[in-house]
Amino acid sequence: MLRALGLPVAYVRRSLLSPQALAGLLPELPGWAVEAGAQAARAPVPTAPQARIQAPSPAPDSRPPKAMPTMPIEPQPRVVRPPLTGPRADQIAALDMDGLRAFTHDCRACKLGGLRHQAVFGVGHAQAQVMVVGEAPGAEEDRLGEPFVGAAGKLLDNMLRSVGLARSGDDPARTVFIANVIKCRPPGNRNPEVDEIAQCEPILKRQIELVRPRLLLALGRFAAQTMTGSQEPIGRLRQRVFDYQGIPVVVSYHPAYLLRSPLEKSKAWADLCFAQDTLASPRQAPATTAS
Repeated sequence: MLRALGLPVAYVRRSLLSPQALAGLLPELPGWAVEAGAQAARAPVPTAPQARIQAPSPAPDSRPPKAMPTMPIEPQPRVVRPPLTGPRADQIAALDMDGLRAFTHDCRACKLGGLRHQAVFGVGHAQAQVMVVGEAPGAEEDRLGEPFVGAAGKLLDNMLRSVGLARSGDDPARTVFIANVIKCRPPGNRNPEVDEIAQCEPILKRQIELVRPRLLLALGRFAAQTMTGSQEPIGRLRQRVFDYQGIPVVVSYHPAYLLRSPLEKSKAWADLCFAQDTLASPRQAPATTAS
């Protein structure tokens, strides 16, 4: 991957690396991505276990091994969602941004509406060129009414800043709009249920129609699968361009996951670079069209 990014590749023992040396080897990586490698560099190198004396192995079978069946690697089928129709969807489709915000804050269409502190509608520029789509609010988001706050929010801000973007500002080319697929916090941060998604998805769809971004960046497995219509894991959805109603979609890891798995931050940096390249490139046929 480093070669693909045009970065030098060197092989040295981890115990010999310092954070400064690591940063010198990876000059193009931003600080939030280099930090993960530096942490790994400081980790102790495990000692090799002493060899154990083992009994001689039996003579190998001289018969030729049976051929193992090969399974073709094919993408999993797309999830075909029912069209977002009905009186409620029609009502949402007629709202402007202010009306949609008020509708979302008053919504009690599913049980989450009675469990939340407040709905988390979204923040950012209403005509942003890049729209970030997350999964669902956590406890801090539910308390503050804003997506991506706390440690995960700080990491997202650093990630955006590294490619010249921010969550607030007056320039739609440099200010993103951030929203979640689900607007109310599921209790215990559990995965959203089907009926909850069905009530929230028309709101997200209308947000996208009103913002009209040139690129959608989906962060996290649930957001990525919702925006692409695929059940494939995020590792197989990365570095591909999907289509959501005529808008290119690129996916990456959720900042909360990166905090738990810091060594994956370099992949997230590659995804941000891929998103920027996609934004700057002429439109091409997408890998998959979401329903």
